[in-house]
Amino acid sequence: MQPIQTDSKKDLSTAWLVVLLLLPVAMLNYLDRQMLASMKFSVMADIPDIASEANWGWMLGQFKWVYALLSPVGGYVADRYSRRAVISGSLFVWSAVTWATGHVTSYEDLLWMRSLMGISEAFYIPAALALIIDHHSRSTRSKAVGLHQMAIYGGVIIGGCSGFVAEMPGWGWRSAFDLCGVIGIIYSIPLAMMLRDVPSIVTLDAHSQPVHDECPRVFTAIGRLLSNRSFNLLVLYFTLPALAGWVVRDWMPAIFKDRYHIGQGLSGVSATLSWQIAAILGAIAGGWLADRWTKTNLRGRIYTSAIGMVLIIPAIFGVGNAETLFTAVAFLGLFGLGWGFFDSNNMPILSQVVPPRLRATGYGIMNFVSIGCGGLADWWFGRMRDANVPLNLIFSGFAATAVLSVVLILCVKPDPHLSHVD
Repeated sequence: MQPIQTDSKKDLSTAWLVVLLLLPVAMLNYLDRQMLASMKFSVMADIPDIASEANWGWMLGQFKWVYALLSPVGGYVADRYSRRAVISGSLFVWSAVTWATGHVTSYEDLLWMRSLMGISEAFYIPAALALIIDHHSRSTRSKAVGLHQMAIYGGVIIGGCSGFVAEMPGWGWRSAFDLCGVIGIIYSIPLAMMLRDVPSIVTLDAHSQPVHDECPRVFTAIGRLLSNRSFNLLVLYFTLPALAGWVVRDWMPAIFKDRYHIGQGLSGVSATLSWQIAAILGAIAGGWLADRWTKTNLRGRIYTSAIGMVLIIPAIFGVGNAETLFTAVAFLGLFGLGWGFFDSNNMPILSQVVPPRLRATGYGIMNFVSIGCGGLADWWFGRMRDANVPLNLIFSGFAATAVLSVVLILCVKPDPHLSHVD
């Protein structure tokens, strides 16, 4: 089938407006998650029945397991119905849950709030990235996704500074959750009015009759994705680096505080600022390089992502073996640079191997596997910490999985037809 719509007919002003509207949402999506990790010691002091590192790790993992389980559902709903409605509704609900998190009084309450947070946030990322890809042509996709991911890194940076807020007289960790919740609830209203879905792509069948691209029924959609070899390889590639990524994001502030004997605020900033700023630079460079490379080579996005993974390998190993705070921060910067190359190209690569109305579902499945395993990594890491397993041994294992990731992404084969459908 030949497409009626082409890249040149994309409305670039609307395409970039969509990205700009989503930037605050992406920032809040990760700020609301990251704050808890950076405020760990304040939260545990205020809610003493958390009691142990393993319980804290279980709570972090529970969020991810719920988030992972609901991600394919959120993706499928966005593919079959309205990406705009899914995005704005998700923001409203998770912001209400963020506000409620600031009022919990027990570990059990905190577990419930994190579960509800996982449910509501699971609907955002697959829908948002699919909407960006819908609006953008092949010449701007990686840059657009990279800009969106930069807002996520910004949310992590601000969240990393929240340890200072937790220690400020008159504020505390509860006030931070209240404020972020109210901001998200308010912003969800104009967002719902201003976002726009893209009409389904029209193709011509063998008899030159127009056919609208539509999302198939749920089991058909899942079957098509799981029978796609390149999609399955991409799922594994997306998952393995995330094992280290989630531990770095969730545990590094506590690791720095314990290992280098610094305060909660400084540890949060040190553990997030360098690698998130580097990730922003990586997303800019990786998005630009991938879009440019893809003009001359269909595998340009794949090669760009592989370069990022090559940078991540020594970075993970170095973080686990660093003897000084300065060295650890430097390796985190290298990790962030590679992560930006990796993160800005996952959805654009997915668009080269699955059709348009399966993209959000496909990304939801990728999230399901990746974040589900990330939750296990959080819980397992907490247990390893309780058992006093050396950090260098743990992070060496993470580095080995990144080596395998390079091999996996190079085995992915873009579909030439899909690369020119929209």
